[in-house]
Amino acid sequence: MRISRRWIAALAAAVAMAACWPAGSAAAEESPTYSYLSGLAAQLTGPSQPPPGANDWSCRPSEAHPNPVVLLHGLSNDTVTWNTLSPVLATAGYCVFSTTYGTGPLGPIGAIAPIPDSARQIADFIDRVRAATGARQVDLVGHSMGGAIPFYYLNHLGGVPNIDDYIALAAPLHGSTLSGTDAVFSSVLDALGVRDAVADRCGPCQVSPGSPMLDVLNPDPAIAPGIDFTTIVSRYDQIATPYTTGLLDGPNVRNIVLQDLCSTDYTEHYELTADPVTVREVLNALDPANARPADCAVVLPYIGPLGR
Repeated sequence: MRISRRWIAALAAAVAMAACWPAGSAAAEESPTYSYLSGLAAQLTGPSQPPPGANDWSCRPSEAHPNPVVLLHGLSNDTVTWNTLSPVLATAGYCVFSTTYGTGPLGPIGAIAPIPDSARQIADFIDRVRAATGARQVDLVGHSMGGAIPFYYLNHLGGVPNIDDYIALAAPLHGSTLSGTDAVFSSVLDALGVRDAVADRCGPCQVSPGSPMLDVLNPDPAIAPGIDFTTIVSRYDQIATPYTTGLLDGPNVRNIVLQDLCSTDYTEHYELTADPVTVREVLNALDPANARPADCAVVLPYIGPLGR
C-alpha cells in the first residue's frame, strides 16, 4: 500500500484533533484512551513527559510480575507512543519504565540516531532499571524501530541474559520499503551523492532494504532460545512494509497478525500501540498463564475503536 493523500489527510486531522483530546494525566491511569490521538495530546500538554504509570523508580516487581517492563518507542518519543499501554500495564501490577532514546536534530523525536548509538542508550537504560528494581531480567515491548534496535543489544552488547520476553510491534526487522517511498528517497540521495553519509547518521535509514545494518542486527530468535518472542503486526501498516517484515521465525516465536484476530481492526502503524487488541495481546504475552481472548471491535486508523 502506498502512502496516499488519504493517509496524509487523516494524519493532519489527527494532529488537529489532538489538541482537544483527553490528555495523558493521572486520570489516564484510571481510564486510558485507546487512541493514538491521546498520545499526541499528551505531548502537546506535557511535552516529553513519561507516560502515565511509567518511571516510578521506587517500584519493586511483585511475585506475580517479577520482570519490569521496558517500553521502547519508534520514530517518536515515549510520551506519544505509550500513553495508552503504560497505564494499562501499571494498573495490571507491572513496574513500567520508558525512555526517549536516539534523539537528534528533530528535537523530541527519538530513534533518529544510528542504531548502534541508540542500542547503547537502551542498554544503559536497561541496566539502570535492573539496578533500581533488583530484577535480573526485564521484558521488552518495542514499537517500530524500538522493536528492531534491541536485536543489536542482544547480538553485540551482551543483552541476551537480561531479557525474558521480547515483544515487537510493527518492527522493520527485515527492512522497510515505506510503502514504496524508500526507493524514491534513496534515488534522490544517490543523485546528490550523499546516500552513504546520510545512512551512517540516520537510524531509520539503516533499515532500508539491502542495508548492511540488517545483517548486523541479525533478527534471528535462534540467538536467544531462552527468550520468548512475540510479534504483532497489522496488514494496514503503511510504515513497516511489507507488514511481514515484522514477523520472525522460530520455535520460541509467536506471530500475531491483528486482522487474523479481528477483521474489523483497521489499525495502521501509529494506532498500533494504542489498539485494544494489541494491548490485550501484549498482556497475554507478558502473562500467558492468565491470557484471555481480545475483544474484537471496529478500530479506525489514528482514532481508535468506535464506541469505546
